[in-house]
Amino acid sequence: MKWRTVKAGLLTFLLASAAGSQGSYDPRVGDKPDAEFQMARVIYPTNARAGSHGTIQPMWAVDYPLAEAHFLTALARYTRIDVAKDSRHLDLNDDRLFQYPFLFLQQPGYWYPGEHEVARLREYLLRGGFLFLDDFHGGDWGAFEDAITRVLPEYRIEDIPKDDAIMQIFFVIDQRTQVPGDRHLRRGFNGEVVVNMPPPAWRGIYDDHHRLMVIANYNQDTGDAWEHADDPEYPLPMTAFAYQMGTNYILYALTH
Repeated sequence: MKWRTVKAGLLTFLLASAAGSQGSYDPRVGDKPDAEFQMARVIYPTNARAGSHGTIQPMWAVDYPLAEAHFLTALARYTRIDVAKDSRHLDLNDDRLFQYPFLFLQQPGYWYPGEHEVARLREYLLRGGFLFLDDFHGGDWGAFEDAITRVLPEYRIEDIPKDDAIMQIFFVIDQRTQVPGDRHLRRGFNGEVVVNMPPPAWRGIYDDHHRLMVIANYNQDTGDAWEHADDPEYPLPMTAFAYQMGTNYILYALTH
């Protein structure tokens, strides 16, 4: 079933039901989401830095702010959701976490959560939250697998089938396109786009009711495709597919 609209009342109910207790917070960024839907980026400690467009960021903030500026604007056009123009940045110890049903974690190869963070993320996911992990490749899988296994040790990571609801809920994704980072693209002898990256994978973790709690886009860089959406050198089919995936993931998180 394809959803072409999402009722505001349903989303309001879902967001309210995901809300947790109010605790300490940074008053500069407020204690509630800025709109009916606001994507939350997960902050985690790291000394590593990367970036583009002249901006160097910690690994959790790679592709920010252009990824959000481009994609969230498109999400508001595609749907009737009241979408915040920017993401909220939260660490897993923040009490506001439970007000944000969709978490975006970049570069999980550099993510090493502490015990309290593990416990909080576990609670968040089992209470109905959704975690999207993006931009990790090759040997980064081991670090991610170690971390997520500590969070959900009784659940297994499995491939997401093409007929899963998350691939059908708004855009019908029956053909998958690898979405690489800009640095993994080059032009072949005939001008064709060549992807210098291992084969992609879409993997996730389901709860006991077969709801996806976690989805990991491995050997891919969705955030980079959002960031470079206005770059004529970045292939349009890859950007379009990244927008479709992001939209489906968010609508799934809000309705499941």
